[in-house]
Amino acid sequence: MPPQIHWQKQLPQEAIDVFSQEGGLLVCPTKVGYIIITTDRKGLERKFDAKERNRNKPGVVLCGSMEQLRELAQMTPEIDELYQRHWDEDILLGCILPWRENAKANLVQDGREELMMDKRGTSCFVIRFGTPGEQIAAHRWEQEKQCVFASSANPSGKGNRGLVEGIGERIASHVDLIIEADDYVASIQPDKTIDTRYEQGVMVSMVDKNGKLIPEQHGERSISPAPVLIRKGLDVDKIMMHLSDIFPSWDYRHGEYY
Repeated sequence: MPPQIHWQKQLPQEAIDVFSQEGGLLVCPTKVGYIIITTDRKGLERKFDAKERNRNKPGVVLCGSMEQLRELAQMTPEIDELYQRHWDEDILLGCILPWRENAKANLVQDGREELMMDKRGTSCFVIRFGTPGEQIAAHRWEQEKQCVFASSANPSGKGNRGLVEGIGERIASHVDLIIEADDYVASIQPDKTIDTRYEQGVMVSMVDKNGKLIPEQHGERSISPAPVLIRKGLDVDKIMMHLSDIFPSWDYRHGEYY
């Protein structure tokens, strides 16, 4: 089994060491549970093997700053405003977006695009996912201009219940490091139990069926295609409020993409 450390509120040197080598893979805590993270093609292959996961879903890109998000993803000013509000209020948010062409070109160099995008060329770009992971994502981007990619750290289709022991033996045996912080995860939803807590973040699709960015609405009604909330999760009520403030038209279709 890999080494396991407890998160001490600072970026651990052990995590830096994992990603100094090609194919590094580790388990990290977030606001809603544990995830597997990596930074390159070899690590992505190891991640899919560890999870025995289908490859039909869009990849998750963890952004450690708004500046990084803007460099990677195509956005309209309205989508940018939505992200900025959630960044300022420290609210976990993920949106399905197309990649900027120059950012996509960097992924093509080692074949990562095959494992990080769906067939439409989109991925889920996530912000404010929790301090431990944000520290890693920000460090990799600032030091190496390297993206951090993620999946939930549990057998595909099963939750880890916000506990490091819930990641399962297979995942635990396939990674290089486990960062444990059950106390941090529990602190995000202190009024919830293991059975009532959210185990995922909200996901909003900002593209049409072909992966093209939705049009701006400029306050007008009945604009289509529009944002579609395709997965409910932590702080869904706050996110729906902000969606309603910025987009007069948006839809709620939980599970639509999958």
